[in-house]
Amino acid sequence: MDKVKVGRISYLNVLPIYYPLESGLIDNDFEFVYGPPAQLNKMMSEGLMHISSNSSIEYLRHSEQYLLLPDLAIGSRGPVQSVIMISRKPLEQLKGCNVLVSAQTHTSAALLKILLSEYIPLNATYETGNATERLEAGDKPEAILCIGDEALNLRKHEEYPYIFDLGEEWIRWTGLPFIFGIWTVRRDAAQREDVKQAVRDLIRAKEWGQSNIEKVCEMTADKTMLDLEESRSYYDGLVYDLGKTEIEGLKVFSKYLKKTGQIDHIPDLEFIDI
Repeated sequence: MDKVKVGRISYLNVLPIYYPLESGLIDNDFEFVYGPPAQLNKMMSEGLMHISSNSSIEYLRHSEQYLLLPDLAIGSRGPVQSVIMISRKPLEQLKGCNVLVSAQTHTSAALLKILLSEYIPLNATYETGNATERLEAGDKPEAILCIGDEALNLRKHEEYPYIFDLGEEWIRWTGLPFIFGIWTVRRDAAQREDVKQAVRDLIRAKEWGQSNIEKVCEMTADKTMLDLEESRSYYDGLVYDLGKTEIEGLKVFSKYLKKTGQIDHIPDLEFIDI
């Protein structure tokens, strides 16, 4: 039987979960597959992995293929810092603007469309592209949706002083956490005992990360553009649980996805039995 293939988003925000697995602090026999969310979504849908961290919208669009892992997610309960729209003008001057959207994201792009139509109607248009490449080429869009480590880099860009933090705006609007990513297992692999063990290992890893978050902050400050206080602030705003309020936030997101025509039905949330 082949090893359990586990998709791993190549962003800092999941370091608390994957560090104890990748360092051997928690024994596992995973074969990790690395990539941005959009790539992992595609590989998971093609059956190239058994378990993966995926965009929330990938599950909501294709729930017939997947089961959710219990109590494991990546989200925010306030400013998320790594999912932001940066702009050259203040928000009130952006009506009808064109937003450059990172090709790496599905959920964040969907959330932005909801926020800029249902919450603050700007009648924006959207194009997909690589923000860093465009800026290096001297092309400066009016506004840019950037995620992950790119967002952490660009949030201090001197020509884009205005920041619209999607996690912060969502909780201001709904009062609920926003779940950007969840962990899924393919339904056709969910009965394998080694897959069930892998799910248990991932949950243990999350618990280790939450209990040792200061060590994760120190590692982040040592290896990235964030200093220690910025690292603490960043991780403090993140959610790794998928409890009652997080599930409610995910359900509200799915309702707005349906309302804005981004999904055709609202699926039930189904979890693997481990």
